[in-house]
Amino acid sequence: MIQVLIVDDDSFIRESLRVLIGLDPSISISGAACNGSQALEMIKSGIEADVVLMDIRMPVCGGVEGTRFIKEAFPQISVLMLTTFDDDEYIIEALRNGASGYLLKNIPPDRIIQGIKTVYEGNMLIHPDIARKLATFLQPAPSIEAVPPLTLDSYGLTKTEQAVVASIAEGHSNKEIAGKLFLSEGTVKNYITDILSKLGLRDRTQIAIFYLKNQR
Repeated sequence: MIQVLIVDDDSFIRESLRVLIGLDPSISISGAACNGSQALEMIKSGIEADVVLMDIRMPVCGGVEGTRFIKEAFPQISVLMLTTFDDDEYIIEALRNGASGYLLKNIPPDRIIQGIKTVYEGNMLIHPDIARKLATFLQPAPSIEAVPPLTLDSYGLTKTEQAVVASIAEGHSNKEIAGKLFLSEGTVKNYITDILSKLGLRDRTQIAIFYLKNQR
């Protein structure tokens, strides 16, 4: 059973999501909060949460800051952003803070449910347009003395590991990566563990950002 904590400052949206998402037998709504700091306190108090479904803009503590607080205290929890805004900078900052992806509020409930399951399984949910813009945002300002970003070879990643990194940055799941590279899902998971260790990163989101920042 996937435990989901809903975070939105609009009580109508909170209750609507609670009803719609709760229809899926594999998902249980463990609670609802009106901002990021309240969500953090609820989790600290013992509310179970595998996935936090969080609005990106809220008073007191928005989704971007709330993501940072939750991921710092509970790195095992996946955060999925919900937004009605096409605000790339907010989305990108949330991803930098550890969010596993984002969805628009106006999509059908079944897609929100699928998104929850996707990030719960450890996968990312990033639209290709955002991935491209993320790469642009992360590019350093041109400088005569600028040092070019290191290649993945510089970090001791094998060719297969580099292929896994690229696939993660493209938003592929472990199952998709396994099929693409003719590996088992267990082997892909082992590769990801080794990649995180070699790059000194925390999760798949950071792998994607690292790749987009350093690809040449």
